[in-house]
Amino acid sequence: MLTKHQALVYCMVVTSAADNDMTDAELMKMREIVSVLPVFDAYDEEDLPKDAGKCAELLMDEDGFDHVLDLVRESLPLNLRETAYALAVEVAAADLHAAQEELRLLMMIRHKMDIDRLIAAGIERGARARYARG
Repeated sequence: MLTKHQALVYCMVVTSAADNDMTDAELMKMREIVSVLPVFDAYDEEDLPKDAGKCAELLMDEDGFDHVLDLVRESLPLNLRETAYALAVEVAAADLHAAQEELRLLMMIRHKMDIDRLIAAGIERGARARYARG
């Protein structure tokens, strides 16, 4: 079982790792999220590299993505599942390009977390608006 903070970090890491390329923009976005969002107020930012590394190790196993998403689901209270999805969307959008692997993973997260399709669409639309190039 993970702490709620670790589960949220794992959700971001798994999204970044979906296309086998954790970009600097994605890593910076994770650091920014951890440093500014209220859900991470009690989280020690110094733990981010360690927690991200543990997640990356789990992803190396066969069925690693499924296993990590199951851990995230089991560890998060219901009221933070939408938050987890929103953080995953933020990380996917951070480098201004969502690869097919990231889009498939977002769909997996949505299903694993039982996120309603309309709620997911709203979260995704908000990210598109924030990252529009004008």
